[in-house]
Amino acid sequence: MNQNKIFAIAGLVLIGLLILNGALYTVDERERAVIVRFGQVIRYDDKPGLHIKMPFGIFGYDRARFYSAQILNLDADPQLFPTIEKKYVVVDSYVKWRISDVLKFHVAVGGDEAKARERLSQVINSGLRGEFGKRTVKEVISGDRRKIMELLSENADKDASEYGIEVVDVRIQRVEFPTEVRDAVYRNMAAERARIAKELRAKGAEAAEKIRANAERQRDILLAEAYRDAERTRGEGDARATSITGKAFSANPEFYSLYRSLNAYKESFKNKDDILVVDPSADFFKYFKNPRR
Repeated sequence: MNQNKIFAIAGLVLIGLLILNGALYTVDERERAVIVRFGQVIRYDDKPGLHIKMPFGIFGYDRARFYSAQILNLDADPQLFPTIEKKYVVVDSYVKWRISDVLKFHVAVGGDEAKARERLSQVINSGLRGEFGKRTVKEVISGDRRKIMELLSENADKDASEYGIEVVDVRIQRVEFPTEVRDAVYRNMAAERARIAKELRAKGAEAAEKIRANAERQRDILLAEAYRDAERTRGEGDARATSITGKAFSANPEFYSLYRSLNAYKESFKNKDDILVVDPSADFFKYFKNPRR
């Protein structure tokens, strides 16, 4: 009998522990809890700490759903958006968000965070499409992105509030042309630079040719002037030599005749192999025959 009582007490204790375990739950400071019974939310405003719910019974079974109260990140894949010029650009953005109304969040997306991210992505993409569609390529690539991000954050927060989501911040990390457009732009830039380089080389060659022609012309002028001056100097020297020779001949004709004869002898006997056939009585040997004369 005592043994049966012990088993009964143990069974009651075990059942009590099971009931107590199913009835107790803890809400962390980084979480928000929603208590659901038969698919209906019966409580969603529990403070952090230990709480009790209905484990089972005629009133139904209470189930606790927990959602993060921290700031979450949504880093979506880059998307294509058209500008006002109908030119597409690739936009890479990310969003910081959190669950602001846990009841709305639970009802709108069934507490499914993946579905919430999908809805939020749609909101952000719609905002990006609207903002980029108002601007030119130059404005979205090199303009004031801060203003665009502020407008996106404000509008996205309003649109996402129906899902119980607060958009804390929207950031545009990168805006650029699609790969094929970017490659075409790079090819055009390369072709333009090649054209400019070719044009500059042609201008350089033309300038070099002008410089070379001018240098040759200056050289020819300098050579001509030098030749002219040399000929003038030579002429003046010959004239002066002739004048001096004439004066010397006038002063001493006999000496001048001797000088001319000596030069003739020098030229005639320059080579040892030279042979002259001359009449001994000719004037050529005048000074050999009579040096005093």
